[in-house]
Amino acid sequence: MTDHPFRPALATFFRGLAEHNEKAWFEEHRDEWERDVQAPMEALLAEAERRYGPGRVLRQHRDVRFTPDKRPYREDTGLTAGGVYLSAGVDGLQVGGGLYTPSRAQLDAARTAIDEHPQAAAALQRELDALTDAGFELAGPPLKTAPRGWPKDHPRIELLRMQHYAALRHLPLTSPLDDVVAAWDAVQPLVRWTVKWARADDPEALDDPAPPVPGARRIDERA
Repeated sequence: MTDHPFRPALATFFRGLAEHNEKAWFEEHRDEWERDVQAPMEALLAEAERRYGPGRVLRQHRDVRFTPDKRPYREDTGLTAGGVYLSAGVDGLQVGGGLYTPSRAQLDAARTAIDEHPQAAAALQRELDALTDAGFELAGPPLKTAPRGWPKDHPRIELLRMQHYAALRHLPLTSPLDDVVAAWDAVQPLVRWTVKWARADDPEALDDPAPPVPGARRIDERA
């Protein structure tokens, strides 16, 4: 693992892909993808797995079955491992982690913990405050009103309205590995909260853990 996981060539590749998002162009530039995208992502995945647990590099092909956008390839690259996440593209890096798109069982468990265990709610609020103070953005958006079955005047309604328990920080593409790891380490208290209170190992959880920042789309739909 090099001290700087990514080079500007990664952004060059994705700028070209954005202009020619088709199989013929991708195959013509496959060598660049393997060298500038796939190889550094796999090396970074090995480092992430060593520190946080099993993971994977997210597929480059998009799932176009249920979207009118039929572009065959994602125009960035991403990985997830042990609750942490990273994407790399033209706009740089998004680094963080937590629990994105929890299952119904996970949401129910988290909201019950927030309601019935003040120490759990206080710990979650403390970690969210620390992350936002450090420049992270929380995955969102939250519900516009109280979730079904909860009063609108609940004293911890802001926490109950959350639909995701994840946070990301933006970094330059050529950031050193130390900065990436520092962002991953910063979200570890939030990851541990989800494991303890939201049962983050729930097998019903979706197989797409990427936590986009407010307003972003799901990773397989994102440009």
